[in-house]
Formats: sequence, C-alpha cells, structure tokens
Amino acid sequence: MSFHDVVFPSRLAFGASGGPERHVEIVRLANGLEQRNARWSRARRRYTISTGIKSFADLRNLLQFFEDRGGPLHAFRFFDPVDHATAPPGQAVTPLDREIGTGDGTTVQFRLALGENRPVTKPVPGTVRVAVDGIELSAPDFSVDHLTGIVTLAEAPGEGASVTAGFGFHVPVRFDNTQLAVTQTAFDAGEIPDIHLVEVFE
Repeated sequence: MSFHDVVFPSRLAFGASGGPERHVEIVRLANGLEQRNARWSRARRRYTISTGIKSFADLRNLLQFFEDRGGPLHAFRFFDPVDHATAPPGQAVTPLDREIGTGDGTTVQFRLALGENRPVTKPVPGTVRVAVDGIELSAPDFSVDHLTGIVTLAEAPGEGASVTAGFGFHVPVRFDNTQLAVTQTAFDAGEIPDIHLVEVFE
C-alpha cells in the first residue's frame, strides 16, 4: 500500500466522529473474575463522516478524492479536530512539549512521537519545533522528513542530553469503504451518509 501526501478536505470532514480504538480480549472466569489481554500494542483510530446535505459540486469533489485514492487502496492525511498537536487545544506548541530521545554523542536521527507506543509519521509541515537540553534549534540545525516523522540534527547531542519537540500532526488513514453511495436529497444537492476512515500503521 502506498501513501498519497494529501489531506482529506476539511470542508467535507466537518462533524466527523471517532477516536482511538483498543482491542482487548476479555475472558470471564467461572469464579467471576476476568482476565484481560491487550491484543494490540497501541490504539488505532477510526472516524465516521456523514456529509449532511451538500451541493453536487462538493459531493463530486469527495467522489473524485475517493477515486484518486483508489478507494481503500492508498492512505492519506486526516486532520483530527481534537487530537492534532502536542499542545492542548487552543495553545501553541513549544519545543519542550515531548521528549523524543536522549543524546549519546553519535545519534542524529530521532522519531517524533506522542509516547512510547504512538510514533507520529505525518507531522504538519512548518509546525515542528525542536530543542536540545531546553535550547531551541533552528534551520539548518535540524530537518524533518514530513512523510516519516524522522528529525535529523546537524550535530549529535551529547551524552545524556534531552531531545524534545513540539508539533502538529495528521493521522494517516485510508477509506474503510469500497463504495460511496450518494443519495439525492434535492434538485441539486445530496448526501453520503456513511464514510468510514481507519488509521494505518506504517
């Protein structure tokens, strides 16, 4: 599967619902106790979009986006309105938001992440801020691969130096539909009631 570096149209995503999904196997024992086993090491996000009544022009753009992705064949970026940055909603990211590594004197590449089990592979271009031991870096002291989430520093941080970052990000998703069904609701308007997106791990 390949990735198309485009964002799902925000105009058509308004009102989307969804969030993280965990797969936990729960076994109820005869004595009333439970055994719970996590089948996934990390959460996978799912989203449902109902377009509501839209013009045929909007729906055609959505159908074209679906066709250009080959339906569920190719992944793309999705803006989660609640979970899209290292900073809390309404606040600006800072270079101290998240620890992404510790210097050893030789390593220059670090992966953006929101914790041990949630790497970020699709940071939003222009939003990534990086610091080493609390001192913010600027170009050309670091660069970012916006398709992998790898930060490359021009100079390896010293032994024990804290490497931190703040950033905005998109969720890589694919369509979980093989068909989009348009319902005509007016002479020149219609809706697509159920569009399902599922996060892809890379």
